[in-house]
Amino acid sequence: MKVSAMRMLNITKVGLMAIARNKMRSLLTMLGIIIGVACVITMVAVGTGASSSIQATINSLGSNFIMIFPGAAMSGGMRSFTGESKLTPEDVTAIKAECPAVSYASAGTRTNAQIVAGEQNWGTQVWGVDVDWPFIRAWNVADGDFFTDVDVRTATRVCVLGATVAENLFPAGDAVGSSIRIKHLPFKVVGVLERKGGNMMGQDQDDQIIAPYTTVMKQLLGSPRISMIYISARSADQVQEAQNEIDALMRQRHRIPPGQESDVNMRSQEEIASTSEQTSKTLSILLGSAAAISLLVGGIGIMNIMLVSVTERTREIGVRLAIGAKGRHVLLQFLLEAIALSVVGGAIGVGLGLLIPNLVTRFAGLPTQVSTGSVLLAFGFAAAIGVFFGFYPARKASRLDPIDALRYE
Repeated sequence: MKVSAMRMLNITKVGLMAIARNKMRSLLTMLGIIIGVACVITMVAVGTGASSSIQATINSLGSNFIMIFPGAAMSGGMRSFTGESKLTPEDVTAIKAECPAVSYASAGTRTNAQIVAGEQNWGTQVWGVDVDWPFIRAWNVADGDFFTDVDVRTATRVCVLGATVAENLFPAGDAVGSSIRIKHLPFKVVGVLERKGGNMMGQDQDDQIIAPYTTVMKQLLGSPRISMIYISARSADQVQEAQNEIDALMRQRHRIPPGQESDVNMRSQEEIASTSEQTSKTLSILLGSAAAISLLVGGIGIMNIMLVSVTERTREIGVRLAIGAKGRHVLLQFLLEAIALSVVGGAIGVGLGLLIPNLVTRFAGLPTQVSTGSVLLAFGFAAAIGVFFGFYPARKASRLDPIDALRYE
């Protein structure tokens, strides 16, 4: 289809004038494209932001992190989870001694308590851990120090506060060296942890107190069992090897026969990341698909309006064809009108798509991340819709018979 530059300019001017004559109709026609493009960018931004937030939270778990917690057990020929843990501090000692792929290991146990400091009080979780815990979780102390191995062996009443707990119990910032009461027992605060923020479930990781696991077991819980074990493999490549070594050792220590399922469960950082990544991808696809449907609806709206426009301008088309215009010129004019509606609508949609995620983050508190790829994809899709849905009405206009068109009322 050869069209001279001057004729192309004239065709474009006529098309734009036709759009300008019906400003309200043109705006309503573009509305579907505007909403569709804005939705695609926003939904992808929400999905990408959620994925990045989850990944950052997983990374905050620690280095080459593995969690061991109680699993189901066989009792009377039936497999069930009783809620009781068979994990003991001796299991942790054995893992350190007999699993070469393990770098650090720490017992873990937990209780809830109302904490009192002077006139302030705060309800939180108290976690009992070992001295390896900061290295496993890659969690440094911002103020003061972590408790020592001697504190663990002697079950000393010392603790390290999470940032949220420290702010609520000691607004003046004088937590280190102060005394608090946990379940009516006095504890000395030796440190305050760095702030980590929320976890994958949206819970505040800084809303907790860390104490020697021996102290929590003996003085707060009165139980010889621990509720979980924290592990750090020597390297990312040795995570699976560490899991295999731990599984074999736990089966031996807990007398689990070959072929029977273990009474402990293990989750690695990689497994958690893989599951979360798959969930995030599924969420992004669902959100993007829903937004893409609105773009298709907008394209159908353009085709509908262009068909109406062809019907309304039948006599005009007949006059143009009668005075020498070619069918390809008419085709190009109507096609350019459809593309112009899509491109302008797409541009406005891109502007809204860049603005809305910021508003979502600001007012809803949801993490969003606009990607260049989603912007280009949405805009390109909008332009393609203009070509696709505008071609049929344009082709119909170009094939009108001049005599019949002139007679049309």
